[in-house]
Amino acid sequence: MTIKISDVSFKIGKQKRIALIAHDGKKDDMVKWADKNKDILKNHFLCGTGTTARIISDKTGLPVKAFNSGPLGGDQQIGARIVEGSVDFVVFLWDPLESQPHDPDVKALLRIAVVYNIPIANNIATADFLLNSAYMNEEYDRKLDNIEKHLANRMELKSEDFRN
Repeated sequence: MTIKISDVSFKIGKQKRIALIAHDGKKDDMVKWADKNKDILKNHFLCGTGTTARIISDKTGLPVKAFNSGPLGGDQQIGARIVEGSVDFVVFLWDPLESQPHDPDVKALLRIAVVYNIPIANNIATADFLLNSAYMNEEYDRKLDNIEKHLANRMELKSEDFRN
């Protein structure tokens, strides 16, 4: 029996595993947001890219597991945790008005969050809505799209290319 990706769901527990990421121009906003929401965030497991994790921890007292900084692979490390199922939720305050040298890494992280159906906030308003959602206090079944169907369609199209 073949298990289809569409048949797979992951349970997000009551205690969320939240990744916190912020570009340089948004780090102050992230720290203010984390400090304002400290009473909620302290009940969840927090991780983040290097500098952001350290600053949040230093300024708020919240424990935040630090990965590498974004340009040194931290975005990829968090993306890998999403794929493994060990990150449930991402707050990524990216700066759309500044060019980022590691922009392909950022896009890869955003893409993987969407592929794996991870709640992701890219601004304070969305982060506030997610953090104050009823789902923050209960379990949630996160289902994956039928990736297998998309792959089969792509393989069929490539096979047609060889028939001509």
